[in-house]
Amino acid sequence: MREISSLSLSKELINKLKDKKLNYIEDVWVLKRTDLKTLGFSNYEINNIIISLQLIGLDLNKKKY
Repeated sequence: MREISSLSLSKELINKLKDKKLNYIEDVWVLKRTDLKTLGFSNYEINNIIISLQLIGLDLNKKKY
């Protein structure tokens, strides 16, 4: 499992993900946009997460490129 901190995200967003017990990339990429909204992430933050995942070939909801 890869640490969430290996994504190209701001330190604040990494800390917010860790506060929600999302410590690994695998914890995040299984989620849907609505799951992240429910956890309190803004559209801007969710878009940053999506872009960062896409840069390593992943997308939300377990999609691989």
